[in-house]
Amino acid sequence: MTKNTVLIITLLLLTGLLAACQPQEVVREVAQEPTFAPPLVPPNGEPAADMFFEDYGVNPFIDTEDDTLSTFAVDVDTGAYTVMRRYLQDGHLPPDESVRVEEYVNYFDPGYLPPAEGAFAIHLEGAPSPYGETDRYHLVRVGIQGYEVSPENRPDALLIFVVDVSGSMDMENRLGLVKESLRLLVEALRPSDRIGLVVYGSRARVVLEPTEVGERQAILRAIDRLRPEGSTNAEEGIMLAYQMAAEYAQPGQINRLILCSDGVANVGQTAADAILQHAAEGISLSTFGFGMGNYNDVLMEQLADQGDGSYAYVDTLHEAERLFIRDLTGMLLTIARDAKIQVEFNPRVVERFRLLGYENRAVADEDFRNDAVDAGEIGAGHHVTALYELKFHDEAPPAEVAMTVRVRYTQPDSGEAIEIEQSLSRAQLHGTFEQASPSFQWTAVVAEFAEILRHSYWAQDNTLAALLANANRVAEYMPEDPEAQEFVALVNQAAALAE
Repeated sequence: MTKNTVLIITLLLLTGLLAACQPQEVVREVAQEPTFAPPLVPPNGEPAADMFFEDYGVNPFIDTEDDTLSTFAVDVDTGAYTVMRRYLQDGHLPPDESVRVEEYVNYFDPGYLPPAEGAFAIHLEGAPSPYGETDRYHLVRVGIQGYEVSPENRPDALLIFVVDVSGSMDMENRLGLVKESLRLLVEALRPSDRIGLVVYGSRARVVLEPTEVGERQAILRAIDRLRPEGSTNAEEGIMLAYQMAAEYAQPGQINRLILCSDGVANVGQTAADAILQHAAEGISLSTFGFGMGNYNDVLMEQLADQGDGSYAYVDTLHEAERLFIRDLTGMLLTIARDAKIQVEFNPRVVERFRLLGYENRAVADEDFRNDAVDAGEIGAGHHVTALYELKFHDEAPPAEVAMTVRVRYTQPDSGEAIEIEQSLSRAQLHGTFEQASPSFQWTAVVAEFAEILRHSYWAQDNTLAALLANANRVAEYMPEDPEAQEFVALVNQAAALAE
């Protein structure tokens, strides 16, 4: 054997030894073996652009002689509100199509009382509308409040963090805010909860098998090591996370994926329904959006809606604290599945009606009692609010029932369908808008702000400058509420930008 041959063999042996000594972060990958980078695919199957929103239109008025029913899936998402806040703080009005009225309204806690028994309490309140034709129209607020569960009484949770580490997450410190947010969540969980971590760039991989939060430092080290890389294969990442959750799921525990991303998927399937073909029974998907300037609101919102979870947009660490600490139990623990609301209007009393928002949550009237139809999920202590604008028949008896609200949902454990209802007459409405509760007045102001921002036909006679005066007046009832004070500042910013 020559000296050169010995040298080559020695070098090869040393190379192998060095490689074996390197830390192996990847636990497992999706079984797949392309030798080339997969092609980029436009998000949602449409031409690529920087920001992705969907225009769902604006609900019209409906005459009760044509239809007396209004049916929709409940929605506890708040993403549209914080997207708006980010736009305004960057010095821009939000795009019309980014505004979903219900997500503005549901961002604020209306202070409904919890149910004395059962899963939900229905709260109804109405008054003359301060907007539009005030002498002829009324606003009615439909609110439901779920029962509360103390943190120590919730089941243990299996959470799989699904983190987008693609190159776009290197912008604006997006991945940095994700890591800070997840650290907050880890610190808020119980030692007996478990966390797994899946990341995806061009490919997906597991970097942490489910680990008890009691081993907090190991989890935090795995989060801290995350670095941006490659394209965005969201489908593979979510598929791998579902596989992990199904493998480690246990009876009676909470099983949930926590997706953190800018939503701009461009490898594999890029539409929500196609990605969720990998969903597993009994595992919910909640989505948390990060970033601006290259962000896909459509995918993030639809993944949560179809994945039996909720959608929020994280623009600041303070917002992460609100979601992951203040609302932790509600985010984790589902108390009702496939929840729907149906309002039946009495045509002898109500001439016409309009639902503000929920355009993309509409359910066919005949499907209200079809429990196979996917609807909304509600967490412990969560509230849902919807506003209706009504015109009454002048001659209708005030004491006659004007509308009946029905809430239908299935219990997560037994699958049993439950239905509750409550009615309201015109005589139960306040005589003036100012006589209504501060919470009701606040809901009306927030909804009108959203209507103006999206240039709704029904708000064309109102202005942000005029709304600001009403917002300031109602906010005086809530001097200790920082979110109310912030909202007034946002209306002020929007009014200045609209000039």
